[in-house]
Amino acid sequence: MTTQAADLDAMGSLRRTHGCGSITRAQVGEEVVVAGWVHRRRDHGGVIFVDLRDRDGIVQVVFRPETSPESHDRAGSLRSEWVLLARGIVEARSAETVNSKMPTGEIEIDIQELRILNAATPPPFSIEEETEADEAVRLRHRLHDLRRPPLQRALAIRHQVARAMRESLSGQDFLEIETPMLARATPEGARDFLVPSRLQPGDFYALPQSPQIMKQLLMVAGLDRYYQMARCFRDEDQRADRQLEFTQVDLEMSFVGVEDVLEVLERVTVDACRAAGVELERPFRRMSFEDAMTRYGCDRPDTRILLELVEMTDIFETSGFKAFASAVEQGGIVKCLPIHDAEAISRSEIDRLEKLVRKELGARGLGWIRIDENGEWRSPIVKFLSDDEKGAIAERTEARPGSLLFFQADAFERANAILSRLRIDLGERLERTDGREWDALFVVDFPLFEADEKGRLGYVHQPFVAPLDEDLPKLDSDPISVRGTHYDVIMNGVELGSGSLRNHRPDVQRRILEVMGYTEAEMEKSFGFMLEALEVGAPPHGGFAFGFDRMAMVLAKADSLRDVIAFPKTQRGQDLLMHAPSAVDAGQLDELSIRVRPTEKG
Repeated sequence: MTTQAADLDAMGSLRRTHGCGSITRAQVGEEVVVAGWVHRRRDHGGVIFVDLRDRDGIVQVVFRPETSPESHDRAGSLRSEWVLLARGIVEARSAETVNSKMPTGEIEIDIQELRILNAATPPPFSIEEETEADEAVRLRHRLHDLRRPPLQRALAIRHQVARAMRESLSGQDFLEIETPMLARATPEGARDFLVPSRLQPGDFYALPQSPQIMKQLLMVAGLDRYYQMARCFRDEDQRADRQLEFTQVDLEMSFVGVEDVLEVLERVTVDACRAAGVELERPFRRMSFEDAMTRYGCDRPDTRILLELVEMTDIFETSGFKAFASAVEQGGIVKCLPIHDAEAISRSEIDRLEKLVRKELGARGLGWIRIDENGEWRSPIVKFLSDDEKGAIAERTEARPGSLLFFQADAFERANAILSRLRIDLGERLERTDGREWDALFVVDFPLFEADEKGRLGYVHQPFVAPLDEDLPKLDSDPISVRGTHYDVIMNGVELGSGSLRNHRPDVQRRILEVMGYTEAEMEKSFGFMLEALEVGAPPHGGFAFGFDRMAMVLAKADSLRDVIAFPKTQRGQDLLMHAPSAVDAGQLDELSIRVRPTEKG
């Protein structure tokens, strides 16, 4: 439903004096001007009530025929999401009409003048705290979705956190410096977004996956401390905590060691969280990568959950239980998740968990043993275990009547990932937590290299991470055991960001690339300009990159990055509001010397 243009008003000299959510009993008797959208309209036998909404909140405005017959008459045509400007007197509500659920519930505004600034088509879903609308519908109608309180709160938190991080870093003598959006492609792990060059036909820029190389060059150039709110782009598959384009709070420092960087990170994290109303305990706890993987099965543990994994590999090296022994023989591991006092987990729940790990996590199965109230071991796998193995399992897991033990025998990464997922699932369901709302920690001492299925070494994070000084000799003798100076900031089981010290010595950087199989020619092609920069006098330096969208998601307690980004992409990388990506004119392609090969869409 719309009105003719002639029926709509201009604002004229009338200007808003208050946000809808800011009016209190202190303004009773004052004249105010409010503006916003019709959230709800009710006609109570001649008196019309409208809940008017803006970013600030909701206030009830009242149209009475005795106050302003013209305004009351016009209010009869109002519909949801129409845009209004209204002038009136703030009145206190009677005791029986006070709405304690609204911050403005003690007052209402008696309207003396109404201006209808715009009509609106009916919204596809209610502009409420909760909605049952499908996410695709919400993204297609993003303008309506953004009017909902959860998204407005999330974007406000995002703003406050960004401002606090800028202030914190500026207060620590960092300079905000912008780096190019049009750069060269470098092998950083994900696919690049490429931008064709019109002036250099056949050549392409790459949108930055991160400013990693450029911020290191700034350190070589003597800028000492740099940061920026950097837009980054990675052409990779989407999920709840990943978008094609995202924001990093990127920083780099010269003449520092790991402790210097961690001190800065702790202060920035505390300042950012405080801006969102979250107070963190200092100093942050620290955990090695090895300890995190051993106890929690992942390098971003939520340590509020009290359940921990137990290593079992050595127990089954020569076991007669072939399913476990063969996994160890093939280089895998055996681990256990023990849950004590587990009577609440029924057999049907165990079956559900087995289907979960098979379907979603690629597990071959889920081994389990329940110890009943009489101390009897109940499980399909018990008959394959020797008495010695049962004794070792009981000792290591502290099993007792009422315990339930879950097992995985598989490759290191898969076994840990499966049990880590079960640990979170069951820990939350059984409320096995320590009661803390926020859990911040550093994870340190990551391995520098990892081997692929063919035994070839690649970098764990990126090729510029410096090894720990004491591990440098192992680059030649035992490279897989070399630890990097890498560190992560973890919050409630979510990685907020990562960083490291960098290789400032060109000989060490070249040796690391050699270990990964780069020839001299390949080094020069991919990293020649970086190696040249290190040779002109690079200081020791290190830095970090916060995943800013992810931090906003955690602090806003949102379920997805799409709830803290104004105009996000879908899992298929589409913007449903602006219909991107889209085809372009043939003339534009000709200018760029590009020919599109026809393919069948979808």
